[in-house]
Amino acid sequence: MIVVDASVAVKWFLIEPETSGAVQVADKILRGADVFAVPELFYYEVFSVVMRKHNEPSRWAKSGMTWLLNLPLQRMPISADLAIEMADFTARGLTGYDAAYAALAYRNGGRWLTYDETARKMLASPAWIISSLD
Repeated sequence: MIVVDASVAVKWFLIEPETSGAVQVADKILRGADVFAVPELFYYEVFSVVMRKHNEPSRWAKSGMTWLLNLPLQRMPISADLAIEMADFTARGLTGYDAAYAALAYRNGGRWLTYDETARKMLASPAWIISSLD
């Protein structure tokens, strides 16, 4: 399982340094190359960031958000057990949002795909946190 972070998904809609790598991730998701999962908060996070940065936010909300919601991503709800794992990650310095991605990946023996270097460094860059699918 690969847990996709909002930091990757916003690059599908905004031209930023990692956009080409993020587009490759979207292609792999669409091809069903692996199991890709996200916590429910993923959609809210992407919406919030893109609405602030996009040059046509209302237009994007109609088309881009529809596209995002239709991607074959496995949506993972929060549970009491996941919240306990998240608390451990927040105690190590992650935000509550980042802790959700980290806990989901760690708990399921998966990998967390993120472009957030600060979060990676807070956890001492373990092998299960990745910045590409190469």
